[in-house]
Amino acid sequence: MGNLLQGKKILVMGAANKRSIAWGCAQAMIDQGAKLIFTYQNERLKKSLHKLVDDEDVLVQCDVSQDESIKTAFETVEQRFGKIDGIVHAIAYAPKESLGGDIMDATRSDYSIAQDISAYSLIAVAKYGKEILNNPASIVTLTYFGSERAVPNYNVMGVAKASLEASVRYLARDMAKYGVRVNAISAGAVKTLAVTGVKGHTELLSMSEERTVDGHSVTTMEIGGACAFLMSNLATGVVGDTIYVDKGVHLI
Repeated sequence: MGNLLQGKKILVMGAANKRSIAWGCAQAMIDQGAKLIFTYQNERLKKSLHKLVDDEDVLVQCDVSQDESIKTAFETVEQRFGKIDGIVHAIAYAPKESLGGDIMDATRSDYSIAQDISAYSLIAVAKYGKEILNNPASIVTLTYFGSERAVPNYNVMGVAKASLEASVRYLARDMAKYGVRVNAISAGAVKTLAVTGVKGHTELLSMSEERTVDGHSVTTMEIGGACAFLMSNLATGVVGDTIYVDKGVHLI
């Protein structure tokens, strides 16, 4: 175990199961000495999270589609743990039917849901989270190359990720006065529950692996290592950036 994050308390939002990128980030931060708190949306997801985390006290309910739920979650975190040092925002969602075919097939509702959960939620989390974040602190969110290129079937999620990355830049500017850094990690394609919701995800994963510089897909732990760095005091000069952790896929 390292001590890069020794003494830091970090909230992880979006850990669903052992294959999720959020869990890779959590493992990497634990390895560096961090104490973690986890949010879950509902009882079904809480049961899944319980398979990874035994301590009931570090689990906090939070539905990012509801401002009151976010506000209550941060109040609960502060009551239990006091001020915290960072937030990992690993939350994204779009209706499955909108992740296939042409983007023109997406409904107005599909588009709005993707934007609300995948992009606006970061702004809402920062708004309420700043009240309990130490100075300095760090917020890290997760994005994907589909924000920049028209990845087959990614559709409304690609547009939402582009919005998320723009939100990172504006938040980085506005959160600086609170001593909070905001950055994004553009993670390579990994076989997670979220990816399996994209039509043709097997081809997407194969295409991504073929384009890595060494022919091997990036791992959740490699992505997590970058997250641990961004949460640490070594990254105080990194602000408003999107850091690629995809083994070079974005180069091609």
